[in-house]
Amino acid sequence: MANLKEEDVRRGRLESLNAAGISGYPDAVNRTHLASEVRESFATLLASGEVVTLAGRLKARRTMGALAFLRVEDASGLLQVVLRDDSTAEYKFWLDHLDVGDIVEFTGRAFLTTTEEPSILAAKVGLLAKSLLPLPEKYHGLQDIETRYRQRELDLISNEEVRARFKSRSRLVSAMRQFLDDRDFLEVETPMLQPIPGGANARPFITHHNALGTDLYLRIAPELYLKRLVVGGLEKIYEIGRCFRNEGIDYSHNPEFTMLELYWAYANKDQFIVFLEELLVTVIEKAVGSLKIPYGEGEIDFTGPWARLTFREAILQKTGIDIDTLATPEEVVAAARAKKLPIDFSKAVGLGEHLDELWKKTARPELHAPTWIFDYPVALKPLAKRHPVDPTKSATVQLVVEGAEIVNAYYHELNDPIDQRQRFMEQESLRESGSEEAQWMDTAFLESLEHGLPPTSGVGIGIDRLVAFITGAPNLKEVILFPTLKPEAGNDSSEK
Repeated sequence: MANLKEEDVRRGRLESLNAAGISGYPDAVNRTHLASEVRESFATLLASGEVVTLAGRLKARRTMGALAFLRVEDASGLLQVVLRDDSTAEYKFWLDHLDVGDIVEFTGRAFLTTTEEPSILAAKVGLLAKSLLPLPEKYHGLQDIETRYRQRELDLISNEEVRARFKSRSRLVSAMRQFLDDRDFLEVETPMLQPIPGGANARPFITHHNALGTDLYLRIAPELYLKRLVVGGLEKIYEIGRCFRNEGIDYSHNPEFTMLELYWAYANKDQFIVFLEELLVTVIEKAVGSLKIPYGEGEIDFTGPWARLTFREAILQKTGIDIDTLATPEEVVAAARAKKLPIDFSKAVGLGEHLDELWKKTARPELHAPTWIFDYPVALKPLAKRHPVDPTKSATVQLVVEGAEIVNAYYHELNDPIDQRQRFMEQESLRESGSEEAQWMDTAFLESLEHGLPPTSGVGIGIDRLVAFITGAPNLKEVILFPTLKPEAGNDSSEK
């Protein structure tokens, strides 16, 4: 909680500045240089005596009689500004009215202190915005995790590593767009409010549209709309946007998340996998400058080519269970018990969900280095084409890193409308049996398929998870500026 006494003192200073008619809100900010520009060209500025104007947040101050040393920070970094009673206009006045946290403008010339620290000797000071609340303790920054997530602005002010992480995220998304645009992919936008939640196995958020008098759903994936665009002749498309899934919150899940989803007509399997690996290697290196990423006590090496296993091989290697011998949910449960695996299957419905639980509780957590996992059971992938040799498997591949699925790709999208309708009917049956994540029948999508979807490869990449890995973040909340949190008392709509 803020120190009310200090807040009152700062409020009094702002009132004094207002009364003097010299507080902030100029018609135009006069900043001519960033802190980084002054540092980079300091020798030239010192020799020329050029007048520069900086603006930023006052992060620290130290007064020594006729001198005051201020640390000022803008988006490019920190710089020292020196106030001196014989050089700075209204020196005493500003010493009495400036607080750490204020947004201040300084005009002066390059100045080298006796300790040879590059600085600006300010001739003029101007307040741009008053900070009525004190910043977090300056030496240790903002440490309380709950406060960091709820008040991300304070987290960004206090913790340089947090700012760096979100800059890496921005560079990654920018590099993704550049990579795809350079290869003639077209960026598109599809609805976030949908009449039927499709494109993934997940529980949706529901809302109501008053004018239409109908319930709508926040999208769980853009997949079905994007495939309809491929039917329409847009052969290379992608979308980067938010999706929403009404699921639990943990280190690798947030109900609101960002993903890249991409479709490429007429690509073949090998061509597509090589393309995906090239995309990921490129954006990771541009985001953080390396393919060897510190993670925990070790590192993740994203240098390709990456290991490849089938879904069956991964489980077999870890548990000794051959899923090709299991035809029913009961057989999956029996096999797990025979191996004394402590897996709770009570919420699983159908063969696919039982195999998924087996996978998630055994083989997947043991995959640390980037690994492509191919050919998931078809029951887990109702929108993918069947494997050309084994019809019980799907033509799919996922990239798993440190036990989490980062990339979900179909190297052959399902384009048989008869098969697709049958799979939707199977999913409907699972929903009626109690599954909260089974997919819904989407007749508009089926009608689109009946007009002909060309052979297509598709992929979804969870940007939040990818950024978490490459920046060494322990959970998704560290890479989402405002993660979903339980509302604080007084901010919960249910109370109203």
